Amino acid sequence: MRGHIHKRVSTDRSGRTKALWYVVIDLGRDANGKRRQKWHGSYPTRKAAEAARAEIVAEYHRGTYVEPSKVTLAEWVRDTWLPSMRAQVKPSTWDSYSRNLELHVLPRLGHRPLRELTAALLNAAYSELLESGHCKSKGGLSPKTVRYLHTTLHKALADAVDAGLLGTNPAERARPPKPAKAGPTELRFWTPDQLRTFLASIAGTRLEAAWHLAAMTGMRRGEVLGLRWADVDLDAARLTVRHTIISVAYEVRESTPKTHQARVIDLDPETIRQLRCHHDRQQAERDRWGDDYQGNDLVFCRENGTPLHPDTFSQSFERAIAKTDLPRIRLHDLRHTHATIALRAGVPVKVISERLGHESPAFTMKQYAHALPGMQAEAAALIASLVRGDEDEDASHNP
Repeated sequence: MRGHIHKRVSTDRSGRTKALWYVVIDLGRDANGKRRQKWHGSYPTRKAAEAARAEIVAEYHRGTYVEPSKVTLAEWVRDTWLPSMRAQVKPSTWDSYSRNLELHVLPRLGHRPLRELTAALLNAAYSELLESGHCKSKGGLSPKTVRYLHTTLHKALADAVDAGLLGTNPAERARPPKPAKAGPTELRFWTPDQLRTFLASIAGTRLEAAWHLAAMTGMRRGEVLGLRWADVDLDAARLTVRHTIISVAYEVRESTPKTHQARVIDLDPETIRQLRCHHDRQQAERDRWGDDYQGNDLVFCRENGTPLHPDTFSQSFERAIAKTDLPRIRLHDLRHTHATIALRAGVPVKVISERLGHESPAFTMKQYAHALPGMQAEAAALIASLVRGDEDEDASHNP
């Protein structure tokens, strides 16, 4: 298959003529024996058409040729890609895809037919976003955000390739900005004494057991709010994390844990006591609401049984801290507090990783490297003591 060049001449009202050039590709015959041809163009010169013909023929022989389509990026994303992604990703991820594409990508590139997208066009859009892409100010987006937009667009275009609308993915050759290397994250956490002070300050409050559970297990905010009584075994002193409550466009949704896997967490006696007391308190609320109670077995919810909004939960925590002289930390920092205290107490990293639901102990070590300096100092002293023979000397004095 070689294709050929076709010239068309048109005349305007003033009598001036204009020539345009097209590439015509012969695709054989259809099931009815009718000849099938596809026209590409128009091109302003024969030279431009010849170059296009060479590229189209090369695509045909590489097996990447795609018949011309007028489907635009916006039509593909809104009508096909986003609807198909709903069943493949978490609601929060889908909402992120949708918001970012609608706010930043489609206003700039949505009108373009998919086949017209090039790496150069994508790079130009990325540059514009870096310079003036912020929706609420005159500034631009961060390199990290623009790179995330590129990742989302890359996936959308890769799926267009799979659907036969594109021969190749132009995002493959685009060059999104590289985020600046961030320094080590400074995690905020409380010491055991500070945590003890906080737990004492919230004694008797309605959410006492929720904050106590978060601190003593390292559970994420959504995991605490998604916990059901069916997943709590008070007699065996353990619970199973299977559900999470998240906010998508400020709407409360139920989802799965971050790793998509359930995990079992053992509980200490005081946490069990707190949960038993909370269960009794919740039963009294059920009785007061009667038939109007809307509960669905959630351990922590509003008084009428409906789910607590994650933002409301965090704000209540911040108000509780404001009544004390403790350092201000976020609700999520109770998770860091739990991990740090466990590390310094000598709990094996693998156990901590399992309790937190991390992907691996290596991630836990990297995340909480701040807790290691003091532990390394103890290790250094112990090693030096053994080298000096202090242990043997102690043994000789204590037969």
